[in-house]
Amino acid sequence: MNARTRTVVAISAVVLLVAVAAYAGVLALLIRDAPRKDPAVTAYAHGRTVTVEPFLYCSVTMADCRYGETVDLEVPPGYPLQLSLPPQIAEAPWLAQLIYERPDGEQVDRLVAHDDFGKDVLAVTLDSRPEPNLRLVGVELQLPILARDETGREFYVPHAAWSINTAPDERGQPAE
Repeated sequence: MNARTRTVVAISAVVLLVAVAAYAGVLALLIRDAPRKDPAVTAYAHGRTVTVEPFLYCSVTMADCRYGETVDLEVPPGYPLQLSLPPQIAEAPWLAQLIYERPDGEQVDRLVAHDDFGKDVLAVTLDSRPEPNLRLVGVELQLPILARDETGREFYVPHAAWSINTAPDERGQPAE
């Protein structure tokens, strides 16, 4: 290889190295400055999948709260509700409040927790009809923190919650 060819190859290599470094720098800035996305739950029932964004999402100090909406996903009686949890939720001590309704309209609340499903489980299946006279009408998945009131009494409050209405119409019929 003559001196001119080596010079051209060396200059080309330096230009390529500078271009790769500049691209990596710009990419790092874009990633660093990108808005953080709150974790979302994926819910599936009876052939339909929905993404459930947070109904409430605060820091663990209950600051910087953001609010969303309850998501509708009809879960016919007898069909399960499946929730796919991102690692930010699956690896935390989450709780799920299951709201069932009797035919006379009486509500029955049940609580399940991450401990009921095993460590770091990324998907859970919830029974929509655990008893013949109960129908699942709602689920709220929560990330709780311990709080204390003025009297010193301790209790749990969610700093994040995802809400699903599984009976979109009060009469138990699918929403039109």
